Amino acid sequence: MCAKFRNIFCVESTRLSGYDYGRNGAYFMTICTEKRKNYFGEIIETNRIDFPNEMRLNSTGEIAKKFWGEIPNFFPFVLLDEFIVMPNHIHGIIVINKPDNKPNVETRLIASLQSNGGFAGLNNPMMHENVSRVIRWFKGRCSFEIHKINSQFAWQTRFYDHVIQNEKSLMEIREYIFRNVQNWNSDRNNHESDDYFDF
Repeated sequence: MCAKFRNIFCVESTRLSGYDYGRNGAYFMTICTEKRKNYFGEIIETNRIDFPNEMRLNSTGEIAKKFWGEIPNFFPFVLLDEFIVMPNHIHGIIVINKPDNKPNVETRLIASLQSNGGFAGLNNPMMHENVSRVIRWFKGRCSFEIHKINSQFAWQTRFYDHVIQNEKSLMEIREYIFRNVQNWNSDRNNHESDDYFDF
């Protein structure tokens, strides 16, 4: 018997090549800006002992926050959990919750599909209800609106995803997201770099 998240579904799978990312489950997502440039705002120091840092969103960061919150409006099979906008990346937990719980077509990152020649028609995973489709929509909507403010804005080509395996992992990831602002000084994304990598 596996642990259940919100008494809805099991969270037992590990991230594997060929895993169906349209399957019901919880997914930890990290989406970075191109070259990890600080487009979304800045971390400022506060006078609080318990929370010495605070993330101050600029207009670009507010757009990212807005569209993340709107994901369930466009994808009714998605629930949102812990989430944070950082200066140059976003962390969030996406929960796929389809009533029929039927697995969809196997999905991979868009770039991987393209490098393998891609798919067409109904075999295209982007036509199905999966994590890649959700993140593609989010990145696209953000880019469209942000370019009205800053034409230089860009995301990293890919994104990082991790299938949350159990309740313990879920709690740890929630805490990591919650504490991300406070741990900014030691965050590996806390620098702009020309030698950036795609997840």
